[in-house]
Amino acid sequence: MDVDRGTARDIEGFSAPGRVAEPGEGISMEELALAARNHGMPLEALRYELTPAGLHYVLVHYDIPAAEAADWRLTVGGRVRTPLRLDVVALRSYPSVTHRVTMECAGNGRARLTPRPVSQPWLVEAVGTAEWTGVPLRVLLEEAGVEPDAVEAVLTGADHGVERGVEQDYRRSLPLPVATGDDPEVLVAYAMNGAPLPPQHGHPVRLVVPGWYGMAHVKWLRDISLTSTPFTGFQQSVAYRYKQSADDPGEPVTHIAPRALMIPPGFPDFMTRARAVRPGRIGLEGRAWSGHAPVVRVEVSTDDGRTWHDAALAAPEGHPWAWRHWHTAWTATPGNHVLVARATDGDGRTQPVEQPWNRGGFGNNLVQRVPVLCVPEAG
Repeated sequence: MDVDRGTARDIEGFSAPGRVAEPGEGISMEELALAARNHGMPLEALRYELTPAGLHYVLVHYDIPAAEAADWRLTVGGRVRTPLRLDVVALRSYPSVTHRVTMECAGNGRARLTPRPVSQPWLVEAVGTAEWTGVPLRVLLEEAGVEPDAVEAVLTGADHGVERGVEQDYRRSLPLPVATGDDPEVLVAYAMNGAPLPPQHGHPVRLVVPGWYGMAHVKWLRDISLTSTPFTGFQQSVAYRYKQSADDPGEPVTHIAPRALMIPPGFPDFMTRARAVRPGRIGLEGRAWSGHAPVVRVEVSTDDGRTWHDAALAAPEGHPWAWRHWHTAWTATPGNHVLVARATDGDGRTQPVEQPWNRGGFGNNLVQRVPVLCVPEAG
């Protein structure tokens, strides 16, 4: 959208630039408000192969639009021969496909960085896996007819707001080979786990881009436009870049880095979530995933990374873009312990034990550490 110069100056003053927290600076009220609006998946929900919709992580950049399926229209235009205008009934008339996809926020783990980027303060719970049903994006683009000079598909959502001084609709783009490809197959989805999309997950229509971080999965999708030049909007060229400084143009955030998460064993302290277990043999389990290649190895340490052993990995079961279950066992002895899990994917990428830093806190796949106190049974 266009705004006049006066309005633009007002908006710039209204919306603060990005920054990094000062040494010792705590979580602000604004970050706390973001954390209240956006929620992660409780780690005990890793026991579910498919994350229930209400437990799947949620990030909403602006407001959840008041979107009614009966009034919704999705347009496909730009560098196409036959523009399309589809309502939800028309979209559902196409042959549907269902893909099981693990989705993770690009900022997952940001709050653990030092210095801390000031933004949504994720720990490690910004993830979930669902079965998404819809129409392959390539099918819609084939019907519209892609012009030879098209290079990108620009996807626009209905959510509107201000970010870093820029008033905008949420808008991202995909390279044309990704938008028209079948591995992964990008979906224009209208169902999650066999039910209509919930409002917070993009009702009535959203994009699902297997293997990519969540910023690419545009919710409340209302327009798809092919362009003959690369898209340079805020969410593409300013946000979601790996940067070391404010003036660094950075590199784009795209595919999900490998990660393993453990279901915290035992029982928690209410305030700290610290874990306690009893002595003896304890099963350890969790999920592991990567957007680059399937996970081929998960290692577990029960001594804070000094020694490692391989966990058993479940078969992938034909879902290359979904997490895999892993499990192992540990004999707990009285005292304090730190449990660690790390994943390696088929391209040889392994989670780091020391996290590289970037200004946005993106792609942070530092290994999960779970402190555990083993206490004897009460006498």
